[in-house]
Amino acid sequence: MVDSVQHRMGRRPVVAIALGALLAVLVAASAPSGNSTLVTTPSPVAQKSPLHLSLTPVDQAPAVWPAEPVTVYATNGKLTQAALAGADGTPVAGTLAADGSSWTSTEPLAYSRSYSLSATGTGEDGRAVTATSNFHTITPDNKVAVVTTPGDDQVVGVGHPITFALDEPVRDKAAFERAVSVTSEPSVPGGFYWFDDRHVHWRPAGYWPAHTSVHVRAKIFGKDFGGGLFGQADVTTNFTIGDAVITEADGGSHQMTVSINGQVARTAPISMGKPGSPTDNGTYVVTEKLAHMIMDSRTYGLALDAGGYVTPVDWATRISAGGIFVHSAPWSVGDQGYRNVSHGCINASPEVANWFYNLAKPGDVVTVTNSGGPTLNPQDGLGDWNIPWDQWQTGGNR
Repeated sequence: MVDSVQHRMGRRPVVAIALGALLAVLVAASAPSGNSTLVTTPSPVAQKSPLHLSLTPVDQAPAVWPAEPVTVYATNGKLTQAALAGADGTPVAGTLAADGSSWTSTEPLAYSRSYSLSATGTGEDGRAVTATSNFHTITPDNKVAVVTTPGDDQVVGVGHPITFALDEPVRDKAAFERAVSVTSEPSVPGGFYWFDDRHVHWRPAGYWPAHTSVHVRAKIFGKDFGGGLFGQADVTTNFTIGDAVITEADGGSHQMTVSINGQVARTAPISMGKPGSPTDNGTYVVTEKLAHMIMDSRTYGLALDAGGYVTPVDWATRISAGGIFVHSAPWSVGDQGYRNVSHGCINASPEVANWFYNLAKPGDVVTVTNSGGPTLNPQDGLGDWNIPWDQWQTGGNR
């Protein structure tokens, strides 16, 4: 028994020696040859990127449009400041994004000027970067200015179109239309009509709804209208449509009916143009009011020795550029309501003319029917409503 135990214990060192030898062989077999040593490779560490600044316009740009914004964009970091100034040092305002991703100019540049833009920021790698751009804006061959009606804060009637009078002829009319926005509350459909290269109107498909608020912006500065012509300055106007005052003057019944917001306010006798000088039929729009004026037929080509006149009148409400007024005519009171005896104007009694004068405002509508005359020329004053809507939509002399 003792011999057996001793025999088993005596074999353990032999097994251990054998295992150790086997392990040594395996290690030797897997080790690199020569004098190489076994090295453990560490995990890669992410590299932080430097800041990249993108400036627009680019450096040395020679013909920059002054209405386009100047911008700086930052990637792989944050923009900390940007500055834009003219050659004389005058700064141009701009806004830096809260997250430091960009800067954008907030005011337009000027024509024919040099500017310098500089920007500084810090990259993800912690290093500061500065970039600059020097550029020059375009020099137009010519510039165009625009005057609009109605004027700012004006209250006008439901028939008032928006007019744009240009001091230079416009070649690219579509570009001008794109530069103009007309918005209203409530919203109404409308469109442009060009009477010639310098006069364009915008009106709704039908009369404006009473009490509409209208905002007009002609954003023409820096815009190219063809042939080297650029916009001179933006124009903005806000106006309001007042009560709907619509007058119907009937040359057959010799009566004038005035409605306010769809309700008849007054009907009164009148006298219109006599057969030799009939009042034009059609839709007129009030443009001007004169408490006292001298009417002179020579202004429209009728000499005094050919039946003309120079006559003082009161309470004259103009409805056409050609000289048609609703006015006081005490000399024809006996004819008013019975026959047409004027040279084309709408005669009323002093009391009626004064009442109408005090009521009327620019943009109010006066329609004339059964006068025996031709249709009012759409270019006579604000005769826009004498152009049917389907024809208006063609754009006129576009």
